Amino acid sequence: SPTCVMLFEGARAELVGEANNGLAHMFVMMNAARLQVGVQGVAIAERALQQALAYAQDRVQGRPALGGESIFGHPDVRRSLALMRAKVEAARAICLLTGVLADQARLAPDPAARDLARGRQELLTPIAKAWSTDIGVEVASMGVQVHGGMGFIEETGAAQHYRDARIAPIYEGTNGVQAVDLAGRKLSMMDGALMPGLCAEMAAAAAALGREAGLEGVGRRLETGVAALSAATTWMQQNRGPDALAGATAFLRLSGDVIGGWMLARQAVLARSQAPALAESRAALARIFADQVLAQASGVAEGVMAGGGDLALLDADVLAG
Repeated sequence: SPTCVMLFEGARAELVGEANNGLAHMFVMMNAARLQVGVQGVAIAERALQQALAYAQDRVQGRPALGGESIFGHPDVRRSLALMRAKVEAARAICLLTGVLADQARLAPDPAARDLARGRQELLTPIAKAWSTDIGVEVASMGVQVHGGMGFIEETGAAQHYRDARIAPIYEGTNGVQAVDLAGRKLSMMDGALMPGLCAEMAAAAAALGREAGLEGVGRRLETGVAALSAATTWMQQNRGPDALAGATAFLRLSGDVIGGWMLARQAVLARSQAPALAESRAALARIFADQVLAQASGVAEGVMAGGGDLALLDADVLAG
C-alpha cells in the first residue's frame, strides 16, 4: 500500500544535518522525493497498462473491426491502449530527463552547462512530479475502463491500481502546489529565460521533423503546441496574483503535454537508427500523442490565459446551488 499510519510515541529523535537549518535540508529531500513520486506514477501506469493489455487480448466480445476475436480488435479499445502507452512513455521520458539534468548539474565539466542543467532540472521537477502522477491516475482509470465491469471486481486488480495511483498527486506537495511553484518561482528563475529557452529548443526540433518522413504531422502538431506554450508562458510572466494562480494547473498540464510530445518525437527520430519494427512503433506512438494530446494545446493555452475573474463570482453560496 502506498499509504500508512506511523506512530512515534516513545521514539528517540536524531538530528539530521545542522540545527536551525532544517527547512533547507528538507527541500533537498523533497525535491528528490518529488521526482521519485513522479516515477511512482509512471510505474503504476505501466502496470495498469500491462494488465489492461493482457485482459484485452483475452476477453472475447462482439465483432472486432480490426480482426481477431478479442476486444483488442475493437478500434476504441486499441486506441485507449495506444494512448495509455504513449502517455506512459512520455511521462517516463520527462522523469528520466529530469534525472539526467540533476546529474549534469553536478558533473558537467563546464560551469555554464552545470548552471543551465540545474535551472532546467528545477523547472522540470514540478512537471515531472505533477504531470506524471496525473498521467498515472488517468492511465489507471483507462485501464479500469478497458476491463469494463470486470474493472470493479477486486480479483482483477485493476481498481487497486487506480486507488494506488490516486494518492500520488496528493503527497510530496499536491499537484496544485507544484503548479503554483512552476508558474511562480520556476518561471522567474534566470531572469525568466528557462521556459522560453526550452521552447526555442523544442521549436527547432519541431521544424526539423518536417524533414523526417512519416513525422511531418508530428512536427506541425509540436510546432503549434510550442507556440501555445510560449504564448502562455509570456502571459504567466506578465500576469501575477489571482489570474496567474487560477491558470497555474492548466499551465503545468500544457507544459507536460508539449514537453512529453517533444520527447516522444525525439525517441521516434533516434529509433530510426535501430530495428525497423522499433522505428515504426516509436513513430506511431509519437503520432498518437500528437493527434490525441498535442492537438488540444491551443485550447489549454486559452484556458490558462482566461484568468481567474469569474472565481470571485463563484462564492460558496453559488457553488452550493
